[in-house]
Amino acid sequence: MPALLSADAKGVYVIAATPFTDAGAIDYASIDHLVEFYLGCGVDGMTILGVMGEFQKLSESETMEVAKRVLSATRGRVPVVVGVSNPGTDQLVKLAGGAMEAGAAGVMVMPITGLKTDEAVTGYMSGALTALGRSIPVCVQDYPQLSGVWFSAGCFAGLVDRFEQIVMFKHEEAPGLRKLSVIRNLCDGKERRHISILCGNGGIHLPQEYLRGADGAMTGFAFPEMLVEMDRLFRAGKPEAAEDLNDLYLPIIRHELQPGVGLAIRKEILRRRGAIATAAVRAPGPKLDASDITELDRLLARLERKTGKPLKR
Repeated sequence: MPALLSADAKGVYVIAATPFTDAGAIDYASIDHLVEFYLGCGVDGMTILGVMGEFQKLSESETMEVAKRVLSATRGRVPVVVGVSNPGTDQLVKLAGGAMEAGAAGVMVMPITGLKTDEAVTGYMSGALTALGRSIPVCVQDYPQLSGVWFSAGCFAGLVDRFEQIVMFKHEEAPGLRKLSVIRNLCDGKERRHISILCGNGGIHLPQEYLRGADGAMTGFAFPEMLVEMDRLFRAGKPEAAEDLNDLYLPIIRHELQPGVGLAIRKEILRRRGAIATAAVRAPGPKLDASDITELDRLLARLERKTGKPLKR
């Protein structure tokens, strides 16, 4: 069994796509290929069944089937965090238990939509964390652009004080750099125990987030090897080189981050890179039209010229 997720986690925990066939069925063969693609890029861990994994479009049985297939394909080579966010606490706990039994390193939980105050977030998260128990490591996902739930750094710190199973914070508020700084200072290993902070938002602000104390990336950018190299450069004390590398890929990072169509773009890039068989997004979901394809052709050709690297690994 792989080691459990801990507050020492750092590096690139790539957010994995869930591959589908053009008919909308789960593509299990592509799951195997995608796992090998990510591992070949040098990632430190994987996170599955998040927003990019289209978790909200999967049935209960499909959710566990995808989790078990990824964990089987990974074979403990890197830790896997499984998204278990669910409107029902009982279902959340059931999914978490199944994932951990299958070999997950920990789970990711996001506050449910509709919570309007820090007190409401604290109440909901306290109930979910108590139900999960102390033995399951938890990454708290903060993605208010999707959930509509905004909570303060102090709210999160209060949860850290009460629940030792919280070991990671996924920072995805935008704009949210000040919040990251506050949480890093609050959870710095001195006044309060250290918490790992990994950042999402497609990687659009990663250089700034590293400089503010982030421990790594948790995003699904379709060139994870760039994230791995950027992380290596930051850890080697070469922030200028790291940001220069990020600049080369910034047009693609920005293009993938478009609301609505971004997931379809990211999946199409993964398809072109040989990671998955089709770029299908499960319905309801966007499809790229001819103009989108032409635009992507140009951007990827430009990236290849700038980096001198082929699209496929």
